[in-house]
Amino acid sequence: MIEVACLLALACLNGCVGPAFHTGASLSGNKGLQSGPMIGYEDMREVLIWVQAKGRTTVEVVYWDTAATAVRYHTRRVFAEQPAFTVKCIADQVQPGKTYQYQVLIGGKAVELSYPTTFKTQSLWQWRTDPPAFSFATGSCAFINEAAYDRPKPYGSNYQIFSRIAEQKPDFMVWLGDNVYYREPDWFTQTGMVHRYTHSRSLPELQPLLASTAHYAIWDDHDYGPDNSDATWVNKEKSWEVFRDFWGNPTFGVNGQKGCTTMFQYNDADFFLLDNRYFRSPDRCTTCERTSLGKDQMDWLIGSLASSRAPFKFVAIGGQVVTTDDNDETAFHYYPAERDTLLRRIEREGIKGVIFLTGDRHFTELSAMKNSTGNWVYDLTTSSLTAGSFRDAATKTTNEFRIPGTVVAENNFSMLRFDGPRNARVLTITVYNAAGKEMWSKNILPDFTIK
Repeated sequence: MIEVACLLALACLNGCVGPAFHTGASLSGNKGLQSGPMIGYEDMREVLIWVQAKGRTTVEVVYWDTAATAVRYHTRRVFAEQPAFTVKCIADQVQPGKTYQYQVLIGGKAVELSYPTTFKTQSLWQWRTDPPAFSFATGSCAFINEAAYDRPKPYGSNYQIFSRIAEQKPDFMVWLGDNVYYREPDWFTQTGMVHRYTHSRSLPELQPLLASTAHYAIWDDHDYGPDNSDATWVNKEKSWEVFRDFWGNPTFGVNGQKGCTTMFQYNDADFFLLDNRYFRSPDRCTTCERTSLGKDQMDWLIGSLASSRAPFKFVAIGGQVVTTDDNDETAFHYYPAERDTLLRRIEREGIKGVIFLTGDRHFTELSAMKNSTGNWVYDLTTSSLTAGSFRDAATKTTNEFRIPGTVVAENNFSMLRFDGPRNARVLTITVYNAAGKEMWSKNILPDFTIK
């Protein structure tokens, strides 16, 4: 009995993975890699590299400037610990405007991968040159099938979409929620949540995209809790912890608040990532405060938008904002007063260049609204990546702000590309289907009109 107890203790020490466990000696190199590496935030002096190991072991990253390969830098060695065995290694010996190659070491042994592992630092262009051209990908609703826990008819498909995104070589990707789909066995335990993320993040088709593209994320109901989850969700603290374990955002919550709210800047564009779940009142509670974002998050957003000098201000949120479609999957269907307040405050502050990045609807469309101050506000909805699509979206939804010809009712993603001098930037939005075929393309010109 003593010998059995010692073996069990050793198993827990070295990390249980499913029904089996591994000792530290076996978790080295490729044998110790579960998923990733993934690039998190990229800045001028710091880049985050995320890795998930198969159990308790050490992880570090070696990296070098591709233009000066003789000098090698090492991140701090980090222990992969339970419950998820994820680590975040910080490359903090980098310089602006450089491309670096890197290699992950697990248990002191190098991981060998068949695809590129590189990251880029942002350029120091301010007061020196025009902002660099850059691009990013975006999308929502990524369902990865697991037969043992899925509905009878598979809901996920077209995983090759991640290869098509990688082929576009975006500088980064913004995930717009429902990035995984918690199932019934996942909702009520941290073990279930970690399992779901681990299963989805380990998808082979996803790995090359993770390894050489920076990734930022918000959540929506399906990667927060059950369908239509809100602030009353009993496991929201566990969900928040798991979200932080699996994503490499610069922060998780602002001004002392929890949730997924954050902000980052990439060249001359500002990105505000919102949380429409953690503070959300129950949809059908008529005596509850009627809010999706909450007053503090709303005030932070408006203040941040008003202070931003970026010509393009992107606001990522789980559901549509600029729409007249009366559907309960839009961000503010149950909270019309809060939606009106948001758009009215943008209008009263004279804020220009606002583009909402939204998902959830299982179809894609671009919407445009001109407010009373003459400023255009856009809403680019991109859905879904691999989950089922709303095939009849063009005929069964009505949105007065929809730009004709922009509905895509199959698995798809959006690419947004920026080019031109500082005072005359042009944004090109192109939507591709899962096979990489262009579905439509639009230009937002320097005066913020569309062509």
